[in-house]
Amino acid sequence: MGTIRRWLNGMRSVPIKESSDQLNQPISGTLENNLVNLRALFSHAPDLVTRQFQLRTGDDAVLVYLEGLIDKSAINNNILTPLIYEIDSVNDIWNSSITIAKTEIVTLWSDIENSIFQGKSILLIDGQTRSLVLHTQGWPQRAIKEPQIESTLKGSHQGFVETSGQNIALIRRYLPNRELKIKEYTVGSRGNTRVSIMYLEDVVQPDYVKEMEDRLLQVKVDAILNTGELAEFIEDHPISMFPQLIMTERPDSAAAHILQGRIAVIVDHSPSVIIAPVTFSAFFQSVDDYSNRWIIASFLRVLRYIALVTTISLSAVYIAIVSFHYEVLPLDLLISIGESRAKVPFPPIIEALLMELALEMLREAGLRLPGPIGQTIGVVGGIVIGQAAVQAGIVSNIMVIIVAITAISSFIIPDYDMSSSLRLLRFPMMLMAALFGMVGIVIGLMIIGAHLISMESFGISYGSPIAPIRLSDWKDVWIRVPMWKMKKRPLSANPTQLQRQGVNREGEDQP
Repeated sequence: MGTIRRWLNGMRSVPIKESSDQLNQPISGTLENNLVNLRALFSHAPDLVTRQFQLRTGDDAVLVYLEGLIDKSAINNNILTPLIYEIDSVNDIWNSSITIAKTEIVTLWSDIENSIFQGKSILLIDGQTRSLVLHTQGWPQRAIKEPQIESTLKGSHQGFVETSGQNIALIRRYLPNRELKIKEYTVGSRGNTRVSIMYLEDVVQPDYVKEMEDRLLQVKVDAILNTGELAEFIEDHPISMFPQLIMTERPDSAAAHILQGRIAVIVDHSPSVIIAPVTFSAFFQSVDDYSNRWIIASFLRVLRYIALVTTISLSAVYIAIVSFHYEVLPLDLLISIGESRAKVPFPPIIEALLMELALEMLREAGLRLPGPIGQTIGVVGGIVIGQAAVQAGIVSNIMVIIVAITAISSFIIPDYDMSSSLRLLRFPMMLMAALFGMVGIVIGLMIIGAHLISMESFGISYGSPIAPIRLSDWKDVWIRVPMWKMKKRPLSANPTQLQRQGVNREGEDQP
């Protein structure tokens, strides 16, 4: 204890060494020198705690950790109590006599620094040239709740949290199988974010795992704070409007994709999990599709594809018809539209852009405001602004209806990233319609279709199973056939084990 007191009394007079030079140096055998180096490395860390005490053997020791990142109960009950009252020999400490879940021995200051920042505790003993790393992480955690974006009626009400260990455990509950493999990586030179990939070894294509590993290792950045940042680094087409990776907050959804032969990427500090590789049709599948009866699920699936076309082209079709092709309308409807637009001083494209931009601003405002206020702004604001714009003669009644139907259609699409991309595509489609009429809409749809067909996600065609055509996968694309009819995994995921395990509807073993 005298060594520690001398160090504490002389802290102000001891020169601080360069921390960059110390990282690659081994631990000193003198506790006083180790404490000086520790002070140099954490000179501006007021939350660093150094608990000095004396072992039962009489040796001086220090336990070092960052307050707020550790489990205080584990330190007091499982570390300090055995060290002070129970352990008779220093050798017993290195032999894992401390009742903590996991320990490891390190000798370099770089390992000590990384361990402390990760929420672990470091035990330094006078006369020892090595230290013991104790896994005592216990930072604040959010309770497991239902995801707000991916809500469900009949499915699980558990969602991912910001701790990767808990997220892995949530997926393990759905897949308690030895073939479920986990590989961990560290991404970011400063943040040291832990990134884990999960997959079924006997189902996933090994080339996809290797490709994912290569892309993660090629990420050179200070830190990764959320899954969205990592997705931009590893996706195939970063300038495309369409998302090429699914980001889900649901453990049951992630487990379902893993069973199909895909890879789940868990990023620490983020409540979302990346799924890869994926296809365009995967963004239109929902967890509720497999909780409802297949007829209802098929109807909802068809409804989503109708919403896809409506979201992209309904406003553009209205502009094209009113501007160029009004002769295709019945006379009564044409007269009604003409009377509605009689007082509007703007051409249809300006009218549509005003309403679409106003709708997007209302939607964004509703997201940023607190829950009850945001809902009020979204509903009341839309009604008030729409009615006032019609009475003022800025827009027509028909345009308000068109914009409302378009907005509702975009909200039907279950994936938020895909819904946002389709809403953005409305604007170039409206411009094409204003310039070239229906010909412009057809050209725009052809460009979108060609772009989707040409894209890939980790070597898989983004348009599969539609382009290239794989009829066996259509059982779960346009509609959802009964579960006992889907005996094989989707070919679009290119699994190594195509046959699903289990029994068929007649009770016979599947071949």
